[in-house]
Amino acid sequence: MSDLISVSSTALYTAFIVYLVATLFFGATIKDKRTSDTSKKGIAGTIAISLTIIGFIAQLIYFVTRWIAGGHAPVTNMFEFVTFLGMSIVLAFIIIYFIYRLSILGLFALPIALLIIAYASMFPSDISPLVPSLQSHWLFIHVMTVSLSQGVLAVSFVAGLIYLIKEINQSKTTKKTTFLEIVLYLLIVALGFVVSTTTFNLMQYNAEFEIQKDSNTVLMDYQLPAIAGPKGGELITADKMTPIFNTPEWFQGKDAPKKFNSLIWSFLTGTIFYGLIRLLFRKRIGAGIQPLLKNISPNLIDEIMYRSVAIGFPLFTLGGLIFAAIWAQIAWDRFWAWDPKEVWALITWFFYAAFLHLRLSRGWHGEKSAWLAVIGFAIIMFNIIVVNLVLAGIHSYA
Repeated sequence: MSDLISVSSTALYTAFIVYLVATLFFGATIKDKRTSDTSKKGIAGTIAISLTIIGFIAQLIYFVTRWIAGGHAPVTNMFEFVTFLGMSIVLAFIIIYFIYRLSILGLFALPIALLIIAYASMFPSDISPLVPSLQSHWLFIHVMTVSLSQGVLAVSFVAGLIYLIKEINQSKTTKKTTFLEIVLYLLIVALGFVVSTTTFNLMQYNAEFEIQKDSNTVLMDYQLPAIAGPKGGELITADKMTPIFNTPEWFQGKDAPKKFNSLIWSFLTGTIFYGLIRLLFRKRIGAGIQPLLKNISPNLIDEIMYRSVAIGFPLFTLGGLIFAAIWAQIAWDRFWAWDPKEVWALITWFFYAAFLHLRLSRGWHGEKSAWLAVIGFAIIMFNIIVVNLVLAGIHSYA
């Protein structure tokens, strides 16, 4: 079993590196659009998509070997689910790439998948036995279908983001440019999380706190310097940073202080990166990226955005509502309990239903649809991040 886990971890790490290299080659295809040498662009594009497929195969090996090692589909905790979501985004991108042959999607989609996979490293990766309520094939069907649907919907977000960067007038500051810059800033904050956690992991940073809970002593390890420490916790590791303040009580969930501290480091590092990029571009990031997209057809991007929602929405309906209700009825003898995660799944469903209604009945094409695609993915990420880390409910086992 330990050998399989080792193979699984190595395969996931390999996939991450290969995706990163593939992103660089997708970037080369965009650069070549400025020149008349289309042969280099074609070679770079071929290498990029080939590496993406190789990375996906490596991640598939991770998935299968972890499944064999654990005896169940690896989608039962946050590490496994978020990792599978990253794989779903890559799969959706590969399929859509071979339909539309648009390399710019890879330059945006793969970094999103990389950030998602890196985010998974925030959670414990141990394989644990399933609690009785999770021992059902319907759970795996429900979770995997939801993840696949969200992977397809993530491509609509990528297309929407590309459309907005290309089409919004960046010559002056407006509400549109401000909102778009906020979206780009939050993506850089996610990058800040990856960089900060990776850096301190390489440094093998570890600070241990001793916490008293119900007359019991609990130890908590921090892998990042403790800006926010556990309430009532005492730092027992010598020569480590003393917390500046305690984690607020409203931030709930397993290992909440560590997660809140990671959130602070993400915003701190991300803000520094954002400032450096602004200094490099000497303008808003959206304005700096816009010239790279001048040869992209907005109508094609708009079609990809719509097709992704048209495919992802029925899948989400199956996985997030129908299969979820069947599993809940089997596990808890009720199909609905107004749990925070259930409520946000319903909100997500209503939002994308409204997206399709407004597009098909009211003619909300182009920029309006692009904003909806961006907001929809923000709702998905709110469910994955905030609902899981802050709001307590019957899904808190994740």
